[in-house]
Amino acid sequence: MNRRIAIRNMALVLASAAVLPSCLNNDKGKPVVQLKHLKINADQENLVSNVAETILPKTNTPGAKELGINLFIFKMLDDCNTKQQQETFLAGLDEFDDAVKKQYGHSFNDCSQQERTAFISSMEKPKPENGKKDEPAKSAVFYNMVKGLTVFGYTTSQYFMTKQVVYELVPGRYNAWFPVKKQAV
Repeated sequence: MNRRIAIRNMALVLASAAVLPSCLNNDKGKPVVQLKHLKINADQENLVSNVAETILPKTNTPGAKELGINLFIFKMLDDCNTKQQQETFLAGLDEFDDAVKKQYGHSFNDCSQQERTAFISSMEKPKPENGKKDEPAKSAVFYNMVKGLTVFGYTTSQYFMTKQVVYELVPGRYNAWFPVKKQAV
């Protein structure tokens, strides 16, 4: 048996065992993802998961949900950001959901795929300046953090690094047979 495969499988089993209780927890408002500093409830987890899936949908390649990018976002947010940034993220998450409820009458989690895409596209458009240099809205900060971490999580995922970008050891392969055209001088 290959030791690397055995270790990888063991890590997957342990990670699954750690995540499984949060998947079975159906209590609303109670944290389903509990990290060192962050406590995320089921609605917040679904919202971040759906935003990430809207940014990076499943096509012929796996989407953000399939790769578990939302868990990566929470882990990066918990480990690498300050308490103030975490609070801004959570406040922006609530403001983002309130803006969706104001526009569509229901939560982002209950929106159709077209509504989600339209709302995310509206977040991408630059806001007209009214002459003031205000702080960006917390929902915009939340969206930009999720977007950045989604792209970062995808491009550093095992799937991307093994299936999309095949690593070649530097200096790369030697191509001894390469056609050369005669130059007209």
